[in-house]
Amino acid sequence: MIIYKTDAEIALMKESATLVSKTLTEVAKIIKPGVTTLQIDALCANFIKDHKAIPSFLNYRGYPFTICASVNDVVVHGFPDNTPLKDGDIVSIDMGLILNGWHGDHAYTFIIGEVPQAILDLVRVTKESLYKGIEKAIVNNRIGDIAYAIQEHTEIKHGYGVVRELVGHGIGKSLHEDPQMPNYGKRGTGPKMKENMVLAIEPMINMGSKEVYTEEDGWTVRTRDGKPAVHFEHDVCVKRNKALILSDYSIIEAAEKTNTNLNTSYYS
Repeated sequence: MIIYKTDAEIALMKESATLVSKTLTEVAKIIKPGVTTLQIDALCANFIKDHKAIPSFLNYRGYPFTICASVNDVVVHGFPDNTPLKDGDIVSIDMGLILNGWHGDHAYTFIIGEVPQAILDLVRVTKESLYKGIEKAIVNNRIGDIAYAIQEHTEIKHGYGVVRELVGHGIGKSLHEDPQMPNYGKRGTGPKMKENMVLAIEPMINMGSKEVYTEEDGWTVRTRDGKPAVHFEHDVCVKRNKALILSDYSIIEAAEKTNTNLNTSYYS
């Protein structure tokens, strides 16, 4: 069942989503070679606690960390660990929190240092596809319109692999609500969108094949061919003429630009 929110509830959800963005901004300030994803996990846990919120992911279905930290060929759900990050890594940080009873959940991919142009292109195109999908999140469009927009830009236009096994989702009082939000599909199919439906739209795009596998830990999802993957995610409210993005990449991007260890040359 799809749960539509009131305007007052959307305002509270924006506060939750913005706090996720602020947490990811703190990551953007400190991520560099030598830092470990466990250190990033601790930073996020403390920041969330300091702002009177609760981590959404910690202990969710047994997940043991505050964030998911997916490095290079890990698509999603990577466990933070003590491996130092290095120049040339790409790192997707996915996280969620509960503030005033409402979840916020989104992801951002960081590029550490110098990487091949092909990886810069993958990051740029995946980020672009997120906004292509968001453009379709308006009243009377269908979920398939968002899904096709993402697939068209990444797979059809650029030849990347769109992961099938993992999808976005509705979000609200629960971390995962209806409807499912795939990153592939046909225009004009799926549930029709009404005002104040809230979606976590999250393209998960592989440089090579769409095929993935899950490691023995039951969580970590990797590309089967070992090529890099990229993950971006926004919390989005369906509106009549233009979707309302509840999360805020602008503050993350501003922090990226002040961190000389991060590569932002893919920005248009």
